Amino acid sequence: MSTLIIFTILCTNLIINSFPATAVSTIKVGDQLNRNSQLLSHGKEFALGFFDYPYKNTIYLGIWNTNDGEYPTKVWVANPSKPIAFSSSNGVVLMIHPETGKLIIASGETTLVNISDNQFTPGDNLTATLSYTGNFQLKKETDNQTLWQSFDHPTDVLLPGMKLGVNFKTGQSWNLTSWFRPDNPDLGAFTLSWEPTDEASQRFMIRRRGQPYWTSGNLNNQIYPNKFEFVTVDNGYPYNISYVYNNEERYFSIHANVHIGLDGSIGRYPMWSLNPEGRLVAGQTYSVLTGEEFCYGYETRTGCVVGPPLPPCRTENDKFNERNGDFANGMVNMSNDANSSLSFSDCMKRCWDDCSCLAINTQENGTNCVTWHGPKSTKFKLNRAGTSERKYVLESQHPSKATAHIWAPIVAGIFLLSFCFGLLWYLKKRNLRLKAEETQRRDDQYIIGLMASDSFNDASNLDSSGRKKSEVMVFSYAFIVASTNDFASENKLGEGGFGPVYKGKLSDGRDMAIKRLSRASGQGLVEFKNELILITKLKHTNLVRVLGCCIHGEEKMLIYEYMPNKSLDFFLFDETKKTLLDWTKRWNIIEGIAQGMLYLHKYSRMRVIHRDLKASNVLLDESMNPKISDFGMARIFKQHETEAMTNRVVGTYGYMAPEYAMEGTFSDKSDVFSFGVLTLEIVSGRRNTSFSHSDKTVNLIGYAWVLWLEDDALELEDPTLINTHVIHQLLRTIHVALLCVQENASDRPVISDVLSMLNNDTMTLPVPNQPAFFIGRTASNSTSEERKSNECSVNKMTVTDSSTIIGFFRIPTKRTSFLGYGDFHDLMDIRH
Repeated sequence: MSTLIIFTILCTNLIINSFPATAVSTIKVGDQLNRNSQLLSHGKEFALGFFDYPYKNTIYLGIWNTNDGEYPTKVWVANPSKPIAFSSSNGVVLMIHPETGKLIIASGETTLVNISDNQFTPGDNLTATLSYTGNFQLKKETDNQTLWQSFDHPTDVLLPGMKLGVNFKTGQSWNLTSWFRPDNPDLGAFTLSWEPTDEASQRFMIRRRGQPYWTSGNLNNQIYPNKFEFVTVDNGYPYNISYVYNNEERYFSIHANVHIGLDGSIGRYPMWSLNPEGRLVAGQTYSVLTGEEFCYGYETRTGCVVGPPLPPCRTENDKFNERNGDFANGMVNMSNDANSSLSFSDCMKRCWDDCSCLAINTQENGTNCVTWHGPKSTKFKLNRAGTSERKYVLESQHPSKATAHIWAPIVAGIFLLSFCFGLLWYLKKRNLRLKAEETQRRDDQYIIGLMASDSFNDASNLDSSGRKKSEVMVFSYAFIVASTNDFASENKLGEGGFGPVYKGKLSDGRDMAIKRLSRASGQGLVEFKNELILITKLKHTNLVRVLGCCIHGEEKMLIYEYMPNKSLDFFLFDETKKTLLDWTKRWNIIEGIAQGMLYLHKYSRMRVIHRDLKASNVLLDESMNPKISDFGMARIFKQHETEAMTNRVVGTYGYMAPEYAMEGTFSDKSDVFSFGVLTLEIVSGRRNTSFSHSDKTVNLIGYAWVLWLEDDALELEDPTLINTHVIHQLLRTIHVALLCVQENASDRPVISDVLSMLNNDTMTLPVPNQPAFFIGRTASNSTSEERKSNECSVNKMTVTDSSTIIGFFRIPTKRTSFLGYGDFHDLMDIRH
């Protein structure tokens, strides 16, 4: 009898562990969810289990809403690109791996799919639960910590509570990806992302194969500035939008005006989904939110993004129309592309770009492109009986004269509406301009008020009177004098064009650096205010942090965090100290500078162009980590501004991009050029503006270019790096630097691409074009033929002897070129 009882208990436990999901929402280590069982959320709104598509002989694990009829929409799929074949499905189960703690799909002892990527610590009590919101979560039961969740890995559906956006702290991004076709969960051609350009500009972007396809435009300019309402047909519930925008994460989410009870009584579940045709739809009835069925690339009326110019055979009246019929016999040819990775949208795009294409379709399983080719004048005959194969035919749709009287009032109404919106837009812009002017006046009064004061409270009393809205500490002149021992020479850290820098101490004992702007530095009130206001709003590990300011009469001082290792040029160009910079340190410095520039150009609260990036403006902390400094020359770009011009060229010759030095035009590509020069200096240990080589070229950029052409780039390497460098990494760094110093700004990569090129060894790099300021070979080594071919070249200069060069030059504030000669050794700052 005892043996029978024990046997019964063991059998019962085995049955419970094999089919836990038939009645519960959670599995534990040791449980298995097989093909005949499901997990149900607490209120039974959602189910998780295996499903299949018989025609493909494949099995998937997914989540669906239980109130969605006989064929429920799958709101999440665990293995969209890794289907399990029927032949491998015997004994297929979902389980928590007892050794790794990961959620897996397994068959016997074989792991078929790793679902989660969490780290497992022995002793963790793990559970996987399907919540009532449709979120499948792997947790530690001891502290309820979430290790992994399906909401962080969306497929094609956005549920209330899910996010679209990015988390900069963890690197997590949330985007929707369409299915390949309605009954194939594999990754399709379209992705939906949430792309805020700044806190005031929020938009959706749909991409096809990575290229912009459709955009919602700035939602803050819509009728409802903070609540853009999409009304679904099912249940008639509007969706409310909310978003989070800060330095750690930026994401968007939807919230439905419907109570989601735990009893599952809400009926059809509210959601958004990105369908295989690239359209964003709402709810299970698929009410369309994004306009056109196919974006042709020539208009933006419905949110489509304008693409390349129209093919010569297409007009804006050409459209795809689904038709039942055939083309005239003998006039067309039908072809079948057997590429099963082509979606229906890919087929439409191919046909649109092919002037001989008349119509398209796909095979019954939705793959491959079936196309009909022939003369554009070929007639298409409709089959009224509907017995012919249906096709998507490209047809020209010319507006009928009979409908002209209908369009007249519509056009008039549109004109009136446009006028009203134009007036509202003008009033809004006017109010914004007046507010900006008022803010500017307040800022000017604030700075002038500080300059007019004779003394300030000590830093110890800043809480009550010294801290302003910008959160900048205002130090008293007496405090600065005391902390620097009256600007004693032993506390002097260095001196630049702006004036000297001194070391001081804060009241809490921390060191600080005081930049004392000299009256002759040329950095006046505008630059001082620019740096003071700008740098306090920029916070990044690779940017120098400002602590405050001190203004006493005409004295202007900025107080920074102290950098014990001074600036990069202090080490880089000193024959003794440069040995402390091995290749690992130099590469980390290059990457850190790039990270700081990426923040300035893309991720800061404002787009900032530094305009004076050089070795002396890169400071090093105690761990030799780089920090970009000196923002007095920086410029803030507006949201859609890509470049600007100035009549006052500032910065350092040798680091200036050619379009800036010659024409006064600057952009983020100007900073990329400076970064490229700085990278070559870090690799070679030599200054660009004082480098010369009797056998090769007259500057560092040209020398690097010639070595690159001669496949001898390693000659550029600083000799002190011989035993520390990684050859492929060093060569890749030189390659990227040459891409950054190309003459044409449009050829240079953006800083985000620069970082990808530096860090991704598998990325194929483009071949660099000739760099800017490449001056050519010296006269002593150039043949007469070379000199003759180089004469009168705008992009090159001819060397007449060892100390003189002749060529074209331009004055930054003029639009004309001059022919002249100048001192060979002045390099970038040639004296004509």
